[in-house]
Amino acid sequence: MLLKSRRPFPNMLCRVSPALLARLFHIHQINNSAATISANINSIPVLNGTNFKEWEENVMIVLGCMDLDLALRTEKPAALKDTSTLDEKREMERWERSNRMSLMIMKRAIPESFRGTMADEADAKSFLVELEKRFAKNEKAETSTLLSTLVSMKYKGKGNIREYILEMSHIASKLSALKLILPEELLVYLVLISLPSQFNQFKVSYNCIKEKWSLNELISHCVQEEERIKQDKTEN
Repeated sequence: MLLKSRRPFPNMLCRVSPALLARLFHIHQINNSAATISANINSIPVLNGTNFKEWEENVMIVLGCMDLDLALRTEKPAALKDTSTLDEKREMERWERSNRMSLMIMKRAIPESFRGTMADEADAKSFLVELEKRFAKNEKAETSTLLSTLVSMKYKGKGNIREYILEMSHIASKLSALKLILPEELLVYLVLISLPSQFNQFKVSYNCIKEKWSLNELISHCVQEEERIKQDKTEN
């Protein structure tokens, strides 16, 4: 006689107390939370002396998502007194936890060789300011490098012209962050100048029309022109 298959697991769940189920669910949530926290912290790149802006941005995003950026956004609350209210005590507790965790997370993302050069700051905001003084790039040198890169870019006619123009736009955005704002019209001309001889007819056509294109319009027209050039080569 064949034995009927049994499904003990649902029956076992029925016999488990609600309190134990709640406890197991709580442990599951804690494990997921711990994994998320670890993933967030590991997403911060290690500070290497040339990536301070990227490093700082990642630190702020992670601390913000974890609701731990209070100490970097606000000054330390006034010292507590015997007459301090419960809200004031809670605010101090939140700030101190934020400060402590912010310092731990930032120090974890700094090479050990760098830590020895840092003053023993007890304030997360002061620690970040000190880091910026030591590791932020020279803005003048960075501006010069980016501008030189932008004006010397040349499209080789191979690949994706959309990605190429977006890369030029990205460099222009970096310059804007360094307070060197390039008008969109100028960026359009820089793109046109950088195009190879296959686009000469396209450039002449643009110079003959009265309207001025936005960068998005330029991208659209360039993509169409590149497709036309590729098709002509195929037919020939």
